[in-house]
Amino acid sequence: MGKNEKHSAESKINRAEEEVVNAIAETMDLYGVTPSVGRLYATMYFKQQPMTLDEMKDELGMTKPSMSTAVRNLQEINIVRKIWQKGSRKDHFMAEKNFFNYFGQFFGNKWRREAELNLVAIEHAETQLQEVIADEAVEGYLKDKASQDLEQLKDYKKYCHWLRKLADSIESGEIFELLPVEDTET
Repeated sequence: MGKNEKHSAESKINRAEEEVVNAIAETMDLYGVTPSVGRLYATMYFKQQPMTLDEMKDELGMTKPSMSTAVRNLQEINIVRKIWQKGSRKDHFMAEKNFFNYFGQFFGNKWRREAELNLVAIEHAETQLQEVIADEAVEGYLKDKASQDLEQLKDYKKYCHWLRKLADSIESGEIFELLPVEDTET
């Protein structure tokens, strides 16, 4: 391979990676992180070896304190993990490469939390509404309002139970039986 061909190939690889880095950075708000933190993750995604904070700083041109905060943010959502390197006193970090694992863990936890918190609230609300309906001293229009609220909560309760089952299916891997991961060539 000649020098120009090598330069052209490297240039194409860099442009291809940069295009994906930009897209990932732009969509990382779904996971609660800023585009600059998303850019760090996406940059790490293309690295085959763990990176130190200094290497990240040099690669992205960010300050070491902001890089440290960004890495911590990514660790909190379990998309970057600390890797022990024998003989090194510096911390090394590696990006999660399996998007299915990350997706399942991140959204599964959020959906489970939503379902559980809301089911507890619904149960408390149902008890209070049933007390209003059963109370002989309560005026009719208030009983009607309580009945309407109670009826409306039935659909919300169905949704929360469904959401909990969705989270369970992601955690167990059952979701991949219903929606298999397929190799697609486009």
